[in-house]
Amino acid sequence: MSTPPLAPVTRAARPPLAHIAIEGPIGAGKTALATRLADRWAMQTLFESNADNPFLERFYRDPSRHGLAAQLHFALQRERLSHDVAALRAAGKPLVTNFLAERDDLFARLTLAADELPLYRTLAARLAANAPRPDLVVYLQASPEALYARIQKRANPAELPISDAFLRALCDSYNEFFYHYDHAPVLTVGAEHLNPLDSDADLALIAERIETMRGRKESFVKGTPR
Repeated sequence: MSTPPLAPVTRAARPPLAHIAIEGPIGAGKTALATRLADRWAMQTLFESNADNPFLERFYRDPSRHGLAAQLHFALQRERLSHDVAALRAAGKPLVTNFLAERDDLFARLTLAADELPLYRTLAARLAANAPRPDLVVYLQASPEALYARIQKRANPAELPISDAFLRALCDSYNEFFYHYDHAPVLTVGAEHLNPLDSDADLALIAERIETMRGRKESFVKGTPR
């Protein structure tokens, strides 16, 4: 049986914010949500791409050997993207990104050796010195089990070697990072039971929370009261 096409999404008259960053661990659905929100509100998109990193698959197979190269590639990529973000904001064009430059240190602490981390931090700080901060961060939160199932389902060869231990450490690091993060408002969304890529209703739930958010930190899990 063929799947019926999604009903057209009615676009809002104007985007609720100038810059929304979607964040979360591998498999949380960052790019999918960013794409659909951008379409809903007629916003530009700027995406960090794992596929462009030639060291990533080798990193997941041998983190101690390839961690620094993978991190440096991402730092340089984000530096270029930060210039694009600044240019779009200066031109008054609202945008959605699937990355937050400030969370770079989260991965560095997980992947780099003790003698590599200070060196990397020095370089990364210079690259990210003028990175624009978003008006809102949407943090997609999910359990390691849910993330692992999604990674296996999409079967990206570069991601398949990811271990359960790494996913658990990554989820813990994300939770700690956003517990302390206060450079922009954060909407934490329980992403395990939401499918904004295929469900207009789920997309509308998230969009409504973004449009009505007033505090610095709020959270939303499908089926829970506001």
